[in-house]
Amino acid sequence: MPGTRLTEEQAEVEEAKVADEDLGGLTREELRQGQEAALALEDMMALSAQTLVQAEVEELYQPVRPLGQGRYGRVLLVTHRQKGTSLALKQLPKPSTTLRSFLHEFCVGLCLGAHAAIVTAYGIAIESVGSYSFLCEPVLHGDLIAFIEPKVGLPPGAAQRCAEQLASALEHVHARGLVYRDLKPENVLVCDARCRRVKLADFGHTRPRGTLLRLTGPPIPYTAPELCEPPPLPDGLPIQPALDAWALGVLLFCLLTGYFPWDQPLPTADPFFEDFVVWRASGLPEDRPQPWGGLTPAADALLWELLDPRPRSRGSVSRVRAYLGQPWKQQEGAEAVGE
Repeated sequence: MPGTRLTEEQAEVEEAKVADEDLGGLTREELRQGQEAALALEDMMALSAQTLVQAEVEELYQPVRPLGQGRYGRVLLVTHRQKGTSLALKQLPKPSTTLRSFLHEFCVGLCLGAHAAIVTAYGIAIESVGSYSFLCEPVLHGDLIAFIEPKVGLPPGAAQRCAEQLASALEHVHARGLVYRDLKPENVLVCDARCRRVKLADFGHTRPRGTLLRLTGPPIPYTAPELCEPPPLPDGLPIQPALDAWALGVLLFCLLTGYFPWDQPLPTADPFFEDFVVWRASGLPEDRPQPWGGLTPAADALLWELLDPRPRSRGSVSRVRAYLGQPWKQQEGAEAVGE
């Protein structure tokens, strides 16, 4: 019948769609980029394994004070015993850390190189009797969680500065074929008392784009909805930068309000997320969820882009740049935005 045959161009488009579905939604170029990143990382890990410094940390560095403590290790401010240089030392205990996972985090930091909004990793890794350690630049004002006032957030100017710097840091990560996967206030370090400069830290969960992963625990506010669904491939979901865009949207909401928009992105389990989904579907002012009441149309538009439940339609982290300089909170003047 006339009109039923696909044109050659349409057939190519349909064939490409099928191919992308076979790749778990990745294009061939995206898959290639992730594979190149994975190979480069493996090469660096193999080289780093051969050049580990065998020593007890206390022989080389004088501990000064703790800078941070997490489930998997701690960060100390130390000084070099001979040169007196101040450094941050991340120490991971061997009983809970494999050599491979240590080398992975160490080498991801090296792969990212120098970026103003990423903690600089130094090429020194140490194996002691009971731990693995590596050195990086010291950031002395703690993490972002201490600066977020509950039910208030950050001052407007600080929120926009953080958004701009974190978006730039994530763009840098993505440009190298990697997905950060762990954006939260605890992993954002603050460089000064007024929260003018921040740096992304802790790359233990960072993976090459396309790595197959499954959700291993209950979802949290930063978990993207696609991770809560049955994975498209038997071994998991091929990860994409859209995961980081979702987490950035949740974090920005926290910076502007001082609380999470929901506990987990499941309409059947979380009424706050269900309200958000209903509002997105209708677009009606009367459906606006109560937690969003203090935000401006510009903030709404940015967060709707970053928090699109459909990963292929979700805005990239770079979209933050289009909304800078506009008020994001109600009754916020231009002076507040630039403070």
